[in-house]
Amino acid sequence: MFHATLWVIGALTSFCLMAIGARELNSQIGIFQILFFRSIVGLLVLLPIMFLSKKSSFLLPKRIKLHLVRNLFHFAGQYGWFLGIGLLPLATVFAIEFTVPLWTIIISYFFLKESITVRKVIAVLLGILGVIVIVQPSLEVARYGSLMVLGAAICYAFSHVATKSLSNTENPISIIFMMCLIQAPLGLLLFIKGWTTPAGIQWLWLVIIGVTALSAHYCMTKAMQHAEVTFVVTMDMFRLPLISLIGVLLYAEHFSVALILGMLLIVAGNSVNIYGKENRP
Repeated sequence: MFHATLWVIGALTSFCLMAIGARELNSQIGIFQILFFRSIVGLLVLLPIMFLSKKSSFLLPKRIKLHLVRNLFHFAGQYGWFLGIGLLPLATVFAIEFTVPLWTIIISYFFLKESITVRKVIAVLLGILGVIVIVQPSLEVARYGSLMVLGAAICYAFSHVATKSLSNTENPISIIFMMCLIQAPLGLLLFIKGWTTPAGIQWLWLVIIGVTALSAHYCMTKAMQHAEVTFVVTMDMFRLPLISLIGVLLYAEHFSVALILGMLLIVAGNSVNIYGKENRP
């Protein structure tokens, strides 16, 4: 458990640093440009690893069309998440993002023919109720931001389902490499007319976003190699109070009763699904 805990801490640190980087660059550099640099940094990190491994399978994806579909959804999800970071308290963004496993249940039923159980239905209903409790601000811009993050969560769920299917035939590094390779030109195409030359510390935040995007997923994968998925996912839920504390200390954000109640409902929904799956004979 000790090693798993260290890997989860690495993942939590990565997710939080990526969110801080997105907030620091908000309104300074366009989101599409940030996503472009995120992919470029990812390629610069992955290419030496792939070269040193000398495994050609990394460069030979077998299902190009599914890679394209996965990355279109993932790219849209990233855009909604980064947009929400600039409009909402960090805790709200992370809370709504935690509905991804619940949307994945629904999408997996239609596309992967996975069964729907009573536990899964309860989990989804709790998650939806949590979102309804959170997404009730009076300011239109806040409501817009919440809906964008909710849309991002649904896009991420589609991406996860595609990743699960790809994992049956593709190397994990190949999936990540194709993500960067496909999304880099997509980001470039969408921001090229609105280029902003980064300066000073902006370069540092762009590198941090690119590196932490890779390290977060790598750390979570390594953590699951050392512990049961229930332990890892339960530890991952500490992201909510951690990012909330960061929001309070760095950006003078504050909790609301609705946010806390919504968080608890979403965490409860995830817990019902996770522990129900783990305890199934």
